Amino acid sequence: MVEETQRLILEKFSKNDAPFFLELVNSPNWIKYIGDRNTKTIQDAEKRIENGHLKSYNTNDFGFYKVLLKAENNKPIGTCGIIKRDELPEVDLGFAFLPEYEGLGFGFEASEKVIKLAKNKFNLKKLIAIVTAKNKNSTKLLRKLGFVFKKDIILFDDASELQLFAKKL
Repeated sequence: MVEETQRLILEKFSKNDAPFFLELVNSPNWIKYIGDRNTKTIQDAEKRIENGHLKSYNTNDFGFYKVLLKAENNKPIGTCGIIKRDELPEVDLGFAFLPEYEGLGFGFEASEKVIKLAKNKFNLKKLIAIVTAKNKNSTKLLRKLGFVFKKDIILFDDASELQLFAKKL
């Protein structure tokens, strides 16, 4: 376990989480707002966990964490964490939840804990977050967490415009 809140447990992903990760990255809002990254099989999910999450834990000691709901026997319901992307100057906060767990305050609860980790454990002075302009719920959550809009950017090969938010820690 990495951290705990009143309702949630945050822990590192492992390759054993591939079935859950496969479900998450193919959920409607993930596809709509984050994008289809062609993760269609358990093996694809295992590779993404290995090349993304596990690599980030080993390189930076942090990454995206699996969010578990205590009230449902520690059922995985989403992800929340921080990552250092080569394309961005600062560490990036991100979150996503299965559809039935969106809008219930879990994103705020998990993100608050991750922000405290970023500051107190990893000694970060600033976090950024990227979001599509169409993703009003994530934009609202970022503002509630104290992030401020900085600029529009195009970051990845798909040429979609993203909004960049920042927060001093």
